[in-house]
Amino acid sequence: MKESYRFASEADAAALLAIYAAYLDTGITFETVLPDEEEFRARIREISAEYPYLVCEREGRIVGYAYAHRVFARAAYRWDAELSVYLAPEARGEGLGERLYRRLIALLRLQGVQTVYAVVTSPNPASDRLHARMGFVREGYFRNSGYKNGVWYAVSWYALPIGGYEDPPAELRGIGEIPPRDREAALAGG
Repeated sequence: MKESYRFASEADAAALLAIYAAYLDTGITFETVLPDEEEFRARIREISAEYPYLVCEREGRIVGYAYAHRVFARAAYRWDAELSVYLAPEARGEGLGERLYRRLIALLRLQGVQTVYAVVTSPNPASDRLHARMGFVREGYFRNSGYKNGVWYAVSWYALPIGGYEDPPAELRGIGEIPPRDREAALAGG
């Protein structure tokens, strides 16, 4: 089945929200109330202003999405980004999360991001395997970090260096500052 990758738009909010809704009753997200479509549109708009927000389509239907965002507010952290990926149930276990991440990371390199992080609720063996396959290293484990649906969940923080750590580093570029041909090349092959 042919897949295509592109940047998300606000018009994708309903489809992305439908994928995200399947995670709400799990420990995968610590959100406890499903945002409405307008809130999801706002999230897409805000994230996309600076970072890549990607979707994968099969036969015109979105089956997964991934995005990056700033990890911490302080200025010295601006070369870091946190990644998230969500897949439709029928697209899980096929390597789609890795394909989305590879494209996302390729775009973040172009922006000048140096380290990417993933925060994974534990237990989550599938996500642990994904991050290990991609070379992420577990840098931290925090017990009882979130309480949801009558369960205390731990979280693992994974890190992957993707930059050269120049001294001083080049200023981070917004995703819109990356030349279109470079963005398209990253989407095509990750």
